[in-house]
Amino acid sequence: MHFVAPESGRILLRSRKPARSASRRAASGVTLIELMAVISIVAILMMIGVPSYKYINTAAQVSGEANGLLGDLQLARVEAIKEGQPVTVCVSNDGANCSGATTWQSGWIVFSDPNGNQAVDAGETVMRIQRAFTSTDTFSPSAPLSAVTFNREGFAQNLPNAGVTLVLHDATAKATWTRCLTMTIIGQMTVQNHNTSAGCT
Repeated sequence: MHFVAPESGRILLRSRKPARSASRRAASGVTLIELMAVISIVAILMMIGVPSYKYINTAAQVSGEANGLLGDLQLARVEAIKEGQPVTVCVSNDGANCSGATTWQSGWIVFSDPNGNQAVDAGETVMRIQRAFTSTDTFSPSAPLSAVTFNREGFAQNLPNAGVTLVLHDATAKATWTRCLTMTIIGQMTVQNHNTSAGCT
């Protein structure tokens, strides 16, 4: 605090402001070494995480596709026994009619088929519709098979004596992702992976 004596003769009292610091604190930042360390850690995590994600995603996809057909075949068999008349599962591109193709990835339908002709006739009810796979996976039988009809006893009427295997491949066609749906004439059905099914290729 100091006194100021202006020309008017009055004494003014003025406070002295503290001097500003000559140096300011430098702004903190990230060094190149720290940045490279972070990038390396992220790269390692991606190398570990991406294959694991692909494995889980692909395994879930192929299992869902194979089990989808298995479930609909089991439904058809149960309904045939319950109704006391044939029920058919066939490849269908439009969700309304049998296409006659053997490419089960194109989709399929389950329908009541009293005359057992494996065609959706007037008055026959479509019970279930499976649309075409959104993936590029293929689902093909080991022998030509575009439809399966179960009779009132639950037997599959149009299979070869040795039964049939439908093989599901993903786009890579690797054994890891291959699933096999086996079916016998007495109506037994299972889904297995490539390593546990001798007839799966």
